[in-house]
Amino acid sequence: MKRILIACEFSGTVRDAFTKRGFDAWSCDLLPSETPGNHIQGDVLSVLNEGWDLVIGHPPCTYLSYAATKYWNDEGREEKRRDAFDFFMKIYNAPCEMVAVENPVGLPNTIFRKPDQIIEPYFFGDNHRKKTCLWLRGLPKLIHVKQSDLFYVKTHIDPPNPIYIDKKTGKKRYFNDAISGSRNGGHLRSKTFQGIADAMAEQWGDFILQNRPVYYQMSLI
Repeated sequence: MKRILIACEFSGTVRDAFTKRGFDAWSCDLLPSETPGNHIQGDVLSVLNEGWDLVIGHPPCTYLSYAATKYWNDEGREEKRRDAFDFFMKIYNAPCEMVAVENPVGLPNTIFRKPDQIIEPYFFGDNHRKKTCLWLRGLPKLIHVKQSDLFYVKTHIDPPNPIYIDKKTGKKRYFNDAISGSRNGGHLRSKTFQGIADAMAEQWGDFILQNRPVYYQMSLI
């Protein structure tokens, strides 16, 4: 049975998507799992060497994301940013042939390399915008489809409208903006949307079993 590690996940969303497809999937985070399932509570770096077939990492973006540039030069941020990027790279360089690391647009885009893919939740059927970058090693890009054709079934829904519009600035607020500063906002922003989790489990799960790109009609997510 193929072993999957979901690094820095406490929600269990991606872990459970792989588990439902028959994989030995484990999440790992400093926090306990919000849902029942295989979970390692602790430092993910201590388990990266345990022979995983696939590692999917969600390293904290607090000090890496460009969303907080107004705090970029605050005292102590540079050291925290350096530590956060070092942690990001340790997950990316895990001793595993297949690795995916996700983060919003931020420091890795400039000092590491451009992501292999940028996706949105509405690409996979969730009515939200949340630009997500994927750095991939040994894995294909996730397939998402705007319109059904002979080979694929449509996965996109229409881009969602703003949750609200800031009266002072006129800026349209989507998922990320709407929960910023809210109670547990960081935790809410860190969770993977179900459609993306299901696409990872379906496409990357089949890829590691067959060791070839996925060319088939995807189910509507």
